[in-house]
Amino acid sequence: MNRNSFLKNSSLLAGTLLTGTAVIANSQLKNTDSAAGKPFNLNYAPHDGMFKNLAGNNFLDQIQFMYDQGFRSIEDNGMAGRSPVEQEKIGNLLAKLGMQMGVFVVDKGGNGQNTLTANKQEHIDIFLKGCKQAVEVSKRCGGKLATVVPGDFTRNLPLDIQNANVITALRKGAEILEPHGIVMVLEPLSDTPDLYLRTSAQTYMICKGVNSPSCKILYDMYHMAKNEGNMINNIKLTWDEIAYFQIGDNPGRNEPTTGEVNYKNIFKFLHEKGYKGVLGMEHGNSRPGKEGEQRVIEAYRESDNFL
Repeated sequence: MNRNSFLKNSSLLAGTLLTGTAVIANSQLKNTDSAAGKPFNLNYAPHDGMFKNLAGNNFLDQIQFMYDQGFRSIEDNGMAGRSPVEQEKIGNLLAKLGMQMGVFVVDKGGNGQNTLTANKQEHIDIFLKGCKQAVEVSKRCGGKLATVVPGDFTRNLPLDIQNANVITALRKGAEILEPHGIVMVLEPLSDTPDLYLRTSAQTYMICKGVNSPSCKILYDMYHMAKNEGNMINNIKLTWDEIAYFQIGDNPGRNEPTTGEVNYKNIFKFLHEKGYKGVLGMEHGNSRPGKEGEQRVIEAYRESDNFL
């Protein structure tokens, strides 16, 4: 082949390749556009402030924005601290949109200052007061899941005695919540080495000891990535006691795709297991402003694209 023919044929080939690339790019763009507003395969739940630049500071406006982006749940750790009027407004909007309320935190439901491991009556009373308050919060916002953290180790007590103290206190809380269909979800954490509840297996044992449908596991994948790893296997082992998941990539505790956790594989596994519950987006945004908020949405579209 002479030089002119070779150049002519090469140009035609390059044009074909460029056209093919453009078709693929346009197809991907159309797929992304068509996904906007479509419900996700799993039920992810953003929180207050996650989309404040795109939707405004008003939480009700943010909820509407979340719905428009395809999210069908929210979570709000601080719901118990909102006024009753605000709780009702949030609950009414969720009902109107057909959205679910994920977790809210039981007020003082166990922490370093009132740990349930010590078997101190004043600590137990604070916890039970929080459970009674959770019943009223639930009535207003529609939430049926309440986060409980049993608190810190009591170092001068044997571990098995601490286990028994926690189980005993949680049974009392379950007695308050169970008639109302509310589930307290126990969250093992990685924040400090003083925290009593640290692994999914330990939390599983506590739930079995409480033996109530109102005491289950909150499997926060950010904390469990740090504390135990091997998440899919550990989820399988504790599956029958898990009622809720939370998301956060590690390191950084930001949206999926920013760290080392392969959330697409985990989401696919949960979908195949038939999980129909809420997955709380308990993480920050890796980038600031509107661009960062848009990136969060894109990251969930990418990680939810497992079918």
